[in-house]
Formats: sequence, C-alpha cells, structure tokens
Amino acid sequence: MTANILYTAIAGLAVLPLLLYLKYPYIWYDLRYAISAIQVGIRLNKYKNKKPFYSIVDCFLDKVARQPHKKFLLFEESSYTYIQADKESNRVARALSQHANLKEGDTVALFMGNQPLFVWFWLALAKLGCTAALLNYNVRSKSLLHCFSCCEAKALVVSADLRGAVEEVLPTLNQQGVRVFVLSDHCDVEGIESLSDKIQKASDESLSPQLRANVNIKSPALYIYTSGTTGLPKAAVINQERLWMATFLQSIAGVRSDDIIYIYLPLYHTAGFMMGLTGAIEKGITVVLRQKFSVSQFWNDCRKHNVTVIQYIGEIMRYLCNAPKRDNDRDHKVRLALGNGIRADTWADFLQRFGDIRICECYGATEGNVGFVNYVGKVGAIGKEHFLHKMGYEYALIRYDTEKEEPVKDSRGFCIKVPRGETGLLVAKIGKKTPFTGYAKNKQQTEKKKLRDVFVKGDLYFNSGDLLKIDNEGFIFFQDRIGDTFRWKGENVATTEVADHLLMVDFIEEANVYGVKVPGHEGRIGMAALTLKEKMEFDGKACHQHVKNYLPSYARPRFIRIQDALVVTGTFKQMKVKLAEEGFNPVVIKDPLFYLDDSKGYVPMTEEIFNSIVEGKVRL
Repeated sequence: MTANILYTAIAGLAVLPLLLYLKYPYIWYDLRYAISAIQVGIRLNKYKNKKPFYSIVDCFLDKVARQPHKKFLLFEESSYTYIQADKESNRVARALSQHANLKEGDTVALFMGNQPLFVWFWLALAKLGCTAALLNYNVRSKSLLHCFSCCEAKALVVSADLRGAVEEVLPTLNQQGVRVFVLSDHCDVEGIESLSDKIQKASDESLSPQLRANVNIKSPALYIYTSGTTGLPKAAVINQERLWMATFLQSIAGVRSDDIIYIYLPLYHTAGFMMGLTGAIEKGITVVLRQKFSVSQFWNDCRKHNVTVIQYIGEIMRYLCNAPKRDNDRDHKVRLALGNGIRADTWADFLQRFGDIRICECYGATEGNVGFVNYVGKVGAIGKEHFLHKMGYEYALIRYDTEKEEPVKDSRGFCIKVPRGETGLLVAKIGKKTPFTGYAKNKQQTEKKKLRDVFVKGDLYFNSGDLLKIDNEGFIFFQDRIGDTFRWKGENVATTEVADHLLMVDFIEEANVYGVKVPGHEGRIGMAALTLKEKMEFDGKACHQHVKNYLPSYARPRFIRIQDALVVTGTFKQMKVKLAEEGFNPVVIKDPLFYLDDSKGYVPMTEEIFNSIVEGKVRL
C-alpha cells in the first residue's frame, strides 16, 4: 500500500513539470527572469546602502584591480587593457582638475564622437565627482547652445574635428564665462584652450576617492539628451541609481564575463553608453568600439574581434538585412543581440539569414520610470509582463483619443484602462520606487510628461507617449507614438502598421509613414516617404494593388514621396515632423511625388492635382 502511494507520488512529481508547461508555457523563462531580477535587486540595494557609495567608477576600479591586463577597449588598430584605461583617465582627471579648476558636483559637457578619449573623459569626471553632459555631436548653433545651457556646464570639451561647430557659438559661451577646451596640442583661437598637451604632461597616478566623497545614489551622474524628433532636445537627468539600473540590463539579458560586445551606437545616447559601455564595465568584459555604424564593415568587425554580443536600435537590423547576401553571413560568433526597435518582419529575416542569435528586445525611455524586457524571445514583442513588474511599479494602458490628443475620461473624470488585446497609452505611477526626475531646466516639458488624477484624485503618473498592446499571454507590443498615430475619416491610423505592409512590396526598401493636413478636411491623411531597392523603380499600380489588398481605405497612403535616403536621428529613429510640415506640394518638394487615384493607382503628382485637392474639387 505504502509502495503504491510512493510510486503514485513519484509519477505525479514526474508529470508535474509537463502539466505546468502545458498550462504555463513560459514558466521556465519567467522563473529564470525572476531569479536574475531578484539578484539584480539585491545587488542594487547593497550598493545603495554601502558607505561610502559604490558607483560605476568604483566598479571599474575593482575590475582594474582584479583583471588589470584584460583587454577593455579595442578601437580601430588600438587596444587598451583595464589598467591602461585607468591610467589614461587619471591623466585626463588631473589635467581637468588643474586647468579647468573643477570641483565635486561640477558639470562638464563632452562634445565628441565615439573614441577612447570619450571613455577616458567620462571616467575622469566620475573620479572627480563631476557630472558629464553627453552632447549629440550632430547638433549645431541654436540647438547646441540650448543643450549646453540646459545642464549649466562649467566647461566644454570638444574634439578637434568639431571645433568649427563650437566656434559658431563661441561668443555666447565666452559671455557666459564657460571654459572651452579642444583636444589638440595647441589652439590659436581666442577663447578656446588646448587640452591634449596638458593631458600628456599630467601624472597617471591614482586619484583619492575623497574627491567624490559626497556622491550618493541620488546624485546626478549624466545628462543625456532626447533625440529631438519633435523640437529642441531635452536634457534627461540620469542619477546614479538610474545609471545602475540601466547598467544591469546586460545581466538580465544574459551577458557573460567572457563575452565581447560591439558598440557602434553613439556614446552620447542611452543605448550606447548605459546599456553598452557601463553594462560592459559591470560585467568586466571587452568592448569593441567603432566610431560610426557601417553596414559593409559590421560583420567583418564581428569576425575580426570575435564579437559575441551586439547592440541594435531603430532601423539598424533592417539595414543589415537589406545588405547584399554573402556566403559567409553565418560565419561569426555572435550569440546575443540586445536593443530596441526591431520590427517583426526584420526579426524573422535576421534570424533566418544570420543564424541562431538570441534577440533580447527591451522597452524604455531615457527619462522614463517604466521598462520591459522580452526575455522569452517572442518575435515582435517589446517585452513581457512579469509578476515582479506589478510588485515593483504600477502601470496601465489607458484609452486615448488620438484626434483630441488626450486620454479618454469616464463620467467621474478618471482615465479608463483598456482590456487585453486593445491598444492604449502606457502610463506609470510616479512614486518613491519609480521616480520621474524630468528634464534639466525645463519645467514646462517635465510637467507635460505628468498626468494627474488618473485613477483617483491626487495620483500622479508618467505619460510615456507610447501606444502599446498587451495580449492574453502578457506579451507587450508597440503600436505607435501618440504624435505619430493620426486620425482620418474618424479612424485611427497606426503608422508602424502601414509601414510594415508597405515593406512587403518587393521594390520598397524603407518606409516612413505620417499624416499630413489637407485644407478643408478634419484630421490628417496618410502619406509615406519611401526609398527603393537598388536598380528598381516605383510601380504605382503594383503598390496600389498591395495597399488595396492589405489596408482599409482610410489607412492607405494617399501620397507617396520617393527619397534617396530617409532622414533619421543619430540613433536611427525616423523623423516624421519635418516631413509632415512639408506636406505634398510638388512646387515645394523636389522629390518624386505620387498621388493615389483610386481608378488608376499611384500617378505622378502635378500642380493641377494639388490645386484641385486644395480647392476641394477632388474628393479624398
């Protein structure tokens, strides 16, 4: 009798994993993620309470002590070990301390591209207890001054190749009493001081930790600027806690201490700097740094340096998939790709072409207080819900009116949560565990990101600006930005969905969909900027047949604009605002324009057609 009970119990235990899998197919992924997240939480809590505070630069110095001769940074033909990087940054710190008269708490703006000196300067500033403002090297004149004034930097360090951009705004910087240093041995421009010569003469001896004795978990670590797709860039304040949290993403994604990561994304941005560089420091791994992204050299670099982890953002993966196929496409050691912004079709194409690479898609904004990770690898999803998320922070998808550009309210004046499977605006409660620091010296924009009285009187939520959808399994899918989704004929049109359908057309390489205003009409009508595949032409009839087959009438782009290249930000996000402002006037736009004639397909846009539309003679 006892034996029978025992056998039954053993059989039941043997079957239990199968039953659990059938009922909860992602249980083992969920469990593994929970373990990683708990481990990260414990470590972060330990660092928070450690006296003195344990920062990323302290973590770097620990790695220097443990593995001084391990390769830390590879750049072009140069190679630097952890100890060499430490000494180089000591020289920079001493030169800055002596010649820029820096003290703990000061801010210094860095205006340079990807290069080892960028890393040395950040390490140097961190050792001095200073904050680095990472300026986008593409900004100029008014935008550059705006970025600089946001962070109230005491000094500006510029690479020699960008000196001209600084000279344009030098009089204003001099008036503000800002010290300007250029990375060259000498400079004859009044108001700009050379710095390379001073760094070479400085000692590489270690600096006292007392120089940063007052830095704590809430101290500002960085200023990182939003891409400015809708106006002037905003300076997001990244404190030490936020920096640590982003740094730990590599641990969540499964990066190992023997990995080699390839960083070609700009270091002035969250992905390249926080998810890439500081994440690599925390794991103690080797970084292969490239000045700029190159489609043609991407896999060659990976092979040359035995890269095992790559990053991506925006349209990068599509660019790689669109490159001419080669026999050695699968000849590499890359096992993990970490990033955000890959579309479902590109995801599938990438895996099919380049082999068994685990893609870890993440979601989060530089300044946001909520984030998700697709730790399962579900194609197309930006993340998956987890019970730890719900314990850690309150978030919801709420109904949103794209025409009025505001959340829909119930009879009591509160927001309405959308059911599973429906699209809604992501909002996350602002609280002690999930703070929203906002933007430096920009109270107006900071307040615009806050929603009050969302579910109860007096509550406060962060407005992500993103329309998401959560399915019945808890997978989260990006739908659109609230400024990108437009309304036509009483219907919402999601630009990403329309673009995905256009990319199925064999001659279309890239698609950027947006809404344009038409005189005498409510809302916006669809328009698409396209680039064509090499040696292929736009076929108006074929394109019309495709959108007719796959899209409802209100979602079909009425206008098509053919461009040589789509305009993207420095982090490969498509620019829509300027295109929408330019509209569809053939007199203004010199690119080939097409108009959708329902009986003929897409036909060349003429002044006559344009005038008929503006005068209301053509029914849209």
